[in-house]
Amino acid sequence: MANHQGNSIKQVLTQLIANVFEKSGNKPMNYRQVANKLNIIEPDSKATILEILEDETVNGTFIEITKGKYQMHEVKAFLTGKISMANDGSAFLIPDDTVEKDIYIGPRKLRTALHGDKVKLHVYESSKGKRKEGEVVEIMERAKMEFTGIVKLSQHFAFFIPDDRKMLHDIFIPLEDLNGARNGVKALARIVDWPAGAKNPVGIIKSILGRQGENNTEMNAILAEYGFPLSFPEEVEKEAQAISQEITKEEIAKRRDFRKTLTFTIDPFDAKDFDDAISFKILENGNYEVGVHIADVSHYLIPDSALDKEAFDRGTSVYLVDRVIPMLPENLSNGLCSLRPKEEKLCFAAVFELDNNANIINEWFGKTVIYSDRRFAYEEVQEIIENKAGDYVDEILKLNQLAYILREKKFKHGAISFESTEVKFKLDENGKPTGVYIKERKDAHKLIEDFMLLANKKVAEFIAKKGKGKHKYTFVYRAHDVPKPESLANFAAFASKFGHKISTKSDRDTAKSLNKLMADVEGTKEQNVLTQLAIRSMAKAIYTTKSSSHYGLAFDFYTHFTSPIRRYPDVMVHRLLEYYLAGGDSVNADHYEKMCQHSSQMEKKAADAERASIKYKQAEYLNDQIGETFLGIISGVTEWGMYVEIEENKCEGMIRLRDISDDFYVLDEKNYCIIGQKKKRKYQLGDEVQIRVKRVDLAKRQIDFMLIVE
Repeated sequence: MANHQGNSIKQVLTQLIANVFEKSGNKPMNYRQVANKLNIIEPDSKATILEILEDETVNGTFIEITKGKYQMHEVKAFLTGKISMANDGSAFLIPDDTVEKDIYIGPRKLRTALHGDKVKLHVYESSKGKRKEGEVVEIMERAKMEFTGIVKLSQHFAFFIPDDRKMLHDIFIPLEDLNGARNGVKALARIVDWPAGAKNPVGIIKSILGRQGENNTEMNAILAEYGFPLSFPEEVEKEAQAISQEITKEEIAKRRDFRKTLTFTIDPFDAKDFDDAISFKILENGNYEVGVHIADVSHYLIPDSALDKEAFDRGTSVYLVDRVIPMLPENLSNGLCSLRPKEEKLCFAAVFELDNNANIINEWFGKTVIYSDRRFAYEEVQEIIENKAGDYVDEILKLNQLAYILREKKFKHGAISFESTEVKFKLDENGKPTGVYIKERKDAHKLIEDFMLLANKKVAEFIAKKGKGKHKYTFVYRAHDVPKPESLANFAAFASKFGHKISTKSDRDTAKSLNKLMADVEGTKEQNVLTQLAIRSMAKAIYTTKSSSHYGLAFDFYTHFTSPIRRYPDVMVHRLLEYYLAGGDSVNADHYEKMCQHSSQMEKKAADAERASIKYKQAEYLNDQIGETFLGIISGVTEWGMYVEIEENKCEGMIRLRDISDDFYVLDEKNYCIIGQKKKRKYQLGDEVQIRVKRVDLAKRQIDFMLIVE
C-alpha cells in the first residue's frame, strides 16, 4: 500500500512539474527552480523532483538539454480526451487535440476510468519504444454513473451486472441499498463510490425496471441506459396542468389572424402531436400565399421554469419502436400546443407569397392564430394526389406542384437525396413483433418536407442577412459540414465496384453523382448498404451558433424552426426570432453554443436509443425463427465477423469469422471485404449470401447467423 501511495504522489508531482514547464513556456530549468515555482522547500521533496526529472527523462517526458537543466520533450506529456474501452480491458484515449493520434492505455493504467469519461493522461514511450502509451492521472468528468443491468444476490452482498458491453466492472451493491430489488430482476443502478484499491465500484439500486425479457422492462431499460427519464417530475406536471387553455381576445389582437384561411395538417395516421400546419390561399394577383404555421410552444414555455428546464435537459422527444417519450408533458404536447382540427391555436409562422414557378415574391415571419379545417394522414393526401379527387383536391394538387418545383431547385443547387428504407414492426397488444413492413416515402411526405425545409431555410437567411453590414446576430443553426475528402474517396472506390461512378471534383459534382447513384439503386438489393455507407461518409449535422450552412441540403443558411413540441433547439430558434423581430440586440454566443452542444448530444442519445429499440425488436422477431434460412446482404465487415441484413425483413445479425469453417478469413479494411487465406474466397460488402439464424440474445440485443456455404 505504501508503495502504491508513493507512486500516486509521484504521479501528482510529475503532473505538477509538467504544468510548471508548460506555464513558463517550456523554459529550461533545474530541479531547484522547479521546486521554487512549486513553493517546495523540504530537501526530501526537492530530491524527489530531481528523481522524477531524471526518471522521466529516461521515459521521454523531459530532455536534459545541458547538465542539470531540463525541458519538456516536444511530445505532450499530458493530454486530455475521452476514453474508448476495448473488450479486453484495455482502452484508447481519443485526444481533444485532433492532431494527436489515439493513445493506448493498458488495463492497469486505466485506474477507475470508464468508457466515455473525460480524463487527463500521462503520455510516455512504451518500453518496446514503438508507440506512445498512457496512464490516467485524473478523471475530469464522468460520462455515465447510471447503468441498467441484472441484480445478482448472495447471502451477504449483491452484485449488479451492467448491460453495457463497454462497462467491464460489475457494481457491488450493499444489501441495505437494494431498495427492494430481488435476485435476477432488471434494474437501474448508480455508482456512488469507488474506494481506492477496490476492484469494483460501489452502487445503489435507483429503480427496479421489471422482469428481464418483458417488453416494458426492456424499453424502459433502453431509455434509462441512454439517460432519458421514465416520467416527468411532479413539479413539471403541475406547471403544465396549471397553464390556461383559454386564448384571450387580447392575445388574438397581437397576432395575424388566419382563422378564416384554409388550413390543414398532414401527419402519420398514428401521430398524437401536430406541430405544423399549412395554410393556403390564392391572392388577387394570381400568386399563392402559403403559410407554414408552427405550434407556438415558446408562448407557453416560460424561460427558467421547471417545465423549461426539464424540456432543455431532455433536449428532444424519443421515438422507440412502440412508444414516444415526449419532451413536453402530454397536456402541452398532445393538448395545448397540438394543432388539432376544428380548434383555435396559437402559432409562430413563416408566410410566403409564391408565383406559379415557386419563386418567393414576399415573406413574413410572426405570430399567428389559426383554425385547422382538416387533419389529414399522409395516406389520404397520397390518394388525393394520385386519384386527383377528394377534400381540398385543387389546393393539395397546387401545393404538390409547388413542392415539386422547390425540390427540383434544391437538387439543381446541389442537395443530396438519401432515400434509405425505413423498417416498421407490426406489434401485438403485448408489444411483441408479429411482422415487418417497409415505410415508404411518397409525394405526400415530400410535400410537407419541402415546405418545412423552405421555412427553416428562410428563417435562417432572414436572421443571417439582418446582421449583415453591422454585427452578426447570434442564432441557432442546423449546420452540416462538407465531408472529409478521404471518406468520400473511399466511398467512391466502393461504389465503383457496383458500377457506379462518383465524381468528387467539386461539391456540386459530388452531389450530382450521389443523386444519380441514389436514383439508380432505388429498389435494388444493395440500396440500403450503399445508402448507409454514403451517409456514414458524410459529416454529422449538429446544432451550432458558429456555422450556418448545410452541405447535404446545399443551403447556405439553415435552422430548425418547425418542431418545437419535440425539439428544444426549435424552441430556442422561436425565442430568438421573436426577440430579434422586436428589435433586440445580439445575445451571448458562448451561452447559446453550450446549449447547442447539449442539444446535439441529446439528439445523438435519442437516435442511439431508437436504434437500440429496433435492434431489440429485430432480435425478438427472429427469436421464433432460429434454424430458419434467409437470403441476406453483407452490410458491414469487421475483424471478428461480418454483418448481414436479411433482405425480406431487414433484420441485421452477425456471422462470426470463427464460425466460418471452410477457411481462415481476415479483414481487408480498404476493400470492405473478408478474404480466405488459403482458397482466396472473398465476401464483400453488398454481396448476397444465404444464412441460417443460429442464436439470439435478447438481453444483449444480438443476433448470430451461420453462413451457408454452397
